[in-house]
Amino acid sequence: MKEPRDASLIDSLIPIVSLVSMLSVSVYLFESDSSYGPNQIALILSAGIATIVAIKNGHLWNDILDAIVQSIGTAMGALLIFLCVGALIGSWLLSGTVPTLIYYGLELLNPTIFYPAACVICAIAALATGSSWTVAGTLGVALIAVSIGLNLSPAIAAGAIISGAYFGDKMSPLSDTTNLAPAVTGTDLFTHIRHMVWTTAPSFVVALIIFMFLGLGVSNEAEDATIKLFNQTLHGAFNITPITLIPLVLVFYMAIKKVPALPTILTGALSGALVAFFFQTEVVLVFSNSDELPFILSMIKGIWIALASGYVSATGVAEIDSLLSRGGMESMLNTMWLVISAMSFGAVLEYSGMLQRIISSTLKAAKTTGSLISRIILSCISINIVCADQYISIVLAGKMFKAEFANRDLDPKNLSRVIEDSGTLTSPLVPWNTCGAYMSATLGVATFAYLPFAFFNLINPMVSMIYGYTGFTIEDARSQKNLKNSA
Repeated sequence: MKEPRDASLIDSLIPIVSLVSMLSVSVYLFESDSSYGPNQIALILSAGIATIVAIKNGHLWNDILDAIVQSIGTAMGALLIFLCVGALIGSWLLSGTVPTLIYYGLELLNPTIFYPAACVICAIAALATGSSWTVAGTLGVALIAVSIGLNLSPAIAAGAIISGAYFGDKMSPLSDTTNLAPAVTGTDLFTHIRHMVWTTAPSFVVALIIFMFLGLGVSNEAEDATIKLFNQTLHGAFNITPITLIPLVLVFYMAIKKVPALPTILTGALSGALVAFFFQTEVVLVFSNSDELPFILSMIKGIWIALASGYVSATGVAEIDSLLSRGGMESMLNTMWLVISAMSFGAVLEYSGMLQRIISSTLKAAKTTGSLISRIILSCISINIVCADQYISIVLAGKMFKAEFANRDLDPKNLSRVIEDSGTLTSPLVPWNTCGAYMSATLGVATFAYLPFAFFNLINPMVSMIYGYTGFTIEDARSQKNLKNSA
């Protein structure tokens, strides 16, 4: 059988240009609703165009289909987590877990310090658990609700939550991406973490300063009435008690004990259902609206609906009802549709060699260390956009640039840091990326709405690029070998 031809640069750019063009039209026509169908169509059509180019170059349809199925298969874990997070949100609303967090948050958090406080809280939680997703799906949901109760911007709050969550995730030895980056590049985990401090710490400090500055312009006046209304309504509608926080404590305990994300979040959802059954009986019965059923069945029905379709609040206060009416596995279906579409497109590009062709062409002009690092950062961002997954970004970039770092006698820890600074941190800034789709669906804020305020995620890649051009903390392999030998 004749071997397929290597994709030319023009061939490789055709699907990319098609996607960018269609996504631009999609956003122009549908604005914030573009991720609810139009973007998926753009991704599927672009995957079709990429498939035509691949077949032209000699690739077989069955092989392309296998690559697509395999790519979607790698995302199945994330897709199942989506469903479980949807169930968790629904059960935690019904159980009073989120309302209790909102109640105490409104009591304790001052509007002036809310943004930096939310960022630090999420950073500590993610550092302890190693999971930005867990933090966003638990604390993040509550903090968004608190921000609305304080008449603050949900977009800025989401930016603070994501900044903190990704700082903690990036620096935690428990994080899968933090372990993956050094494994792919051939360096030690804790060497990798120590080297990341140079770019990560100043980026986080700058982000915190910006959040503090944004908080200074927030007025504490005229908030008391809103806070009082919120808390009175929540206290009247739910049984507000620390007992309802048991699911949250359980989730964080399991995460710290390194229990995988899927069983952890599912356990959190089911524990929320149990708390709802025993401590929010009246809420469940009213929500079930099944007076004809026996008590037990009516309770089961209410909890079942919350897990599947989410909770619908009926307090009579429009702001609170809008805030607390969400969740359920059903709410995640559109996000899953987006991810599947994006993974299909990325799979065709990767399998056919078009993605590698585009990236390899960037190396030709990378004469200096600074230009090499800048191109790696841009490549990781591009892979996040095209392949829609941070793991693919880390693995592909690590494999493709590892040899070049060795040729230039650069320590591999430089590469592991760069791909984390760019691949990991820019993933939640792409609406159809698994991370971007998850954060948007979980926090209830559009990706493009929180993107300008995810300061840590925006600043860190730029700091990494500056270090590349200045040579600051860029270590070569020979000096490291000499240090080891002298020791």
